[in-house]
Amino acid sequence: MHVSPSTSSACHGSCKSKKISAAIHVPNKVPSLRLAAPMRSPGAEKTSFVDDHKIAILETIKQQQARPLSPSSLSPSSISTKNNELLMSEVYMILQEVSDRVEMHKNIGEQRNNWNTLLLNSVNMMTLTATTMTGLAASDPSSHVGLNMSSFLLFTAATGMLAIMNKIQPSQLVEEQRNATRLFKRLEQEIRVLIAIGRPTKADVESLMEKVLALDRAYPLPLLGAMIEKFPSQFKPARWWPEESVDKRSESSNGWSAALETQMRDIVRVIKAKDSEDYERLGSIALKLNKVLAVSGPVLTGVAALASAFASNQSQIGSFAAAAALVGGALACAVNSFEHGGQVGMVAEMYRNCAGQFKQMEESIESNVGHRRENGEVFEMKVALQLGRSLSELRNLARKSSSLRSGDGAIVDEFASKLF
Repeated sequence: MHVSPSTSSACHGSCKSKKISAAIHVPNKVPSLRLAAPMRSPGAEKTSFVDDHKIAILETIKQQQARPLSPSSLSPSSISTKNNELLMSEVYMILQEVSDRVEMHKNIGEQRNNWNTLLLNSVNMMTLTATTMTGLAASDPSSHVGLNMSSFLLFTAATGMLAIMNKIQPSQLVEEQRNATRLFKRLEQEIRVLIAIGRPTKADVESLMEKVLALDRAYPLPLLGAMIEKFPSQFKPARWWPEESVDKRSESSNGWSAALETQMRDIVRVIKAKDSEDYERLGSIALKLNKVLAVSGPVLTGVAALASAFASNQSQIGSFAAAAALVGGALACAVNSFEHGGQVGMVAEMYRNCAGQFKQMEESIESNVGHRRENGEVFEMKVALQLGRSLSELRNLARKSSSLRSGDGAIVDEFASKLF
């Protein structure tokens, strides 16, 4: 086939104008890198261009990763995200510690409940056994020495154990651990809600830390050196919440109104006049009763121990001592059973916790009325639930208290006593 010169030249020009473009764009200028030339075998005199370029790219990536980022290169959104992640990690850390405290207080509460049962049974068995031995010694003159010595030792041991038991009050310790477990669980749920909502602030983290530390101070785990005083000179409500920080009054209404603030003040007045006063009065009675029982038990066993040492049927004094040991042992067993079996210390702690609950409610209402921290409608519902009333009953209570309010507080006290 004959091809003309013009056709040949046209084909040659078109072939020159068409070039094949690769899918991967390779820069014309490769970064200059000083690499040690590897030892090549005689057969491999030539290295492919693709292998050399791959090595150059890897070295460039390594240099970029090793180069630190300047603060100016970070955008505000990345800084905010990093701070939010840091705060969230702190919240998760607090949640872990709170969950651990819940488990510890629960386990220690079960252990101290076992203390109360085992010590009560042991002391009562020792007291009853010593009393029986004293009676046998008085009826059998041939073995009164050994029986009197044994009863004396048992009464003495029971006196020591009872003194320690009355000092630490295991039933009261159990109630403390129950309250601590419940309050730490409440705090745990609060933290989970904060995590679910997201975006915690630095103030939230500091508030959670203060609540955890306040609970640790209110309900300590160790006994020696940190145990709550079981027999204070004056009954005081429990306190497990931190002091409220004084903030400025919110500019927005936040669901509050003048009528709602007046209603909350009337509710605080009724709580102070009835609930707080009643629980403090009952708590003082339980505390005084527990003091009398705690002293009476060791005194009775101590008297019985001294009397058993001189009990015999050979003289009138010995007969009187035997009778004193028998009566003292029986009374000590009854007093010990009433105190620790009836858990009088737990009752005193329960009243202390209830009084603290109303005290916290009073401070929370006064703080919200003054600064409007929480939403007014939500806070009103929370107060109603805490008092076991519906919203209509709560408003009716505040309305009656407001209508009976006067300069003399006796009218409000009388109204509160009739209402509750």
